[in-house]
Amino acid sequence: MHYYSLGQVPAKRHTQFRKPNGELYHEELFSTEGFSDLSSLLYHCNPPTQIVQVGGPFSVAPKVVEDKQLKHRSLKGFDVKPEDDYLKSRKPVLVNDDCKIILAAPRQSMTEYFYKNADADEVIFIHKGSGRLKTMYGNVEFEYGDYVVVPRGTIYQLEFDSDDNRLFIVESYSPVTTPKRYRNEYGQLMEHAPFCERDIRKPAALETHDEQGQFLFYIKKQDQVYPYYYLSHPFDLVGWDGYVYPYAFSIHNFEPITGRVHQPPPVHQTFAARNFVICSFVPRLYDYHPQAIPAPYNHSNIDSDEVLYYVDGDFMSRKHVEKGMITLHPGGIPHGPHPGTVEKSIGAKETGELAVMVDTFRPLKLTDQAVGIEDKEYFKSWLPEGEPARS
Repeated sequence: MHYYSLGQVPAKRHTQFRKPNGELYHEELFSTEGFSDLSSLLYHCNPPTQIVQVGGPFSVAPKVVEDKQLKHRSLKGFDVKPEDDYLKSRKPVLVNDDCKIILAAPRQSMTEYFYKNADADEVIFIHKGSGRLKTMYGNVEFEYGDYVVVPRGTIYQLEFDSDDNRLFIVESYSPVTTPKRYRNEYGQLMEHAPFCERDIRKPAALETHDEQGQFLFYIKKQDQVYPYYYLSHPFDLVGWDGYVYPYAFSIHNFEPITGRVHQPPPVHQTFAARNFVICSFVPRLYDYHPQAIPAPYNHSNIDSDEVLYYVDGDFMSRKHVEKGMITLHPGGIPHGPHPGTVEKSIGAKETGELAVMVDTFRPLKLTDQAVGIEDKEYFKSWLPEGEPARS
């Protein structure tokens, strides 16, 4: 990210910055990787350290049921039942030591508590719904198609405009960044990047809540959620500046990279993290070589697991695609277009498909939540029609 500031900040960091009544504001350095990486400086009305009460933690650790597996799988994401509470609605379905892939269908806004994920950055893709992310940095509006990126440790609430919401969430145990090949040595997105800084929506409408009482936080650390009661409202900043803050980026603002022949998946990359990437498949013109085959070629992703989350439109390489469906194509065996889709794609001029892809470089594990929504016959979908299959 690049430098940004909201509200009031002193002329020089780590110097006296006083309220109108003469008392000092309380400075906090916020960084997700020590003192050597990106950071922001926050200026609170009240100390951010005043704990009133700590409750007993409860576990949100995913229950892994398929530790080692080598099988193409498909999950019906919209079969996850809606729940009122945001935290209870979060259902991890695929996990490893670098990330978690979570589905959620919350019906209600977060009004009774604040949430902080101290384990991981979060990328929250908005499949259905709209509203705003409320944080100490200010508010970020979101709607269908938005990626909402929340750095670890950010205290937030989600406020929804309706009770019909579907979220695809990726937790990352390393910072989520833009791909390095799209940035120059100063961090600016370059001309060949599929999006630019203008497409990134930063926090606005900084609201200063100089309030005291008992404010309930749920803090997640090592898959335990700790109830904390703090004396001061967490959104009590009068100003901040720096490089760490939440933001939104719409998948509809991703500009596809096309060519005369079929382009490989890395051209769709949107975010980078340690040992995995996130890509965006968006409406685009097909390849324009006179002999081009628009459908993707078969490929063996030996070193990565490929996850596709289907958002909208028709996929030229897949049959029987549903909104909210997740496919997992594990590293070690090839996959490719379904029978008949290659020939069918020839001569097509464009596609309206919309999907999010997560490629991980360590194997993903299925959870009990995934097993409950799995299409167990999916691995047979490459067989010619009428061909007998054995389970």
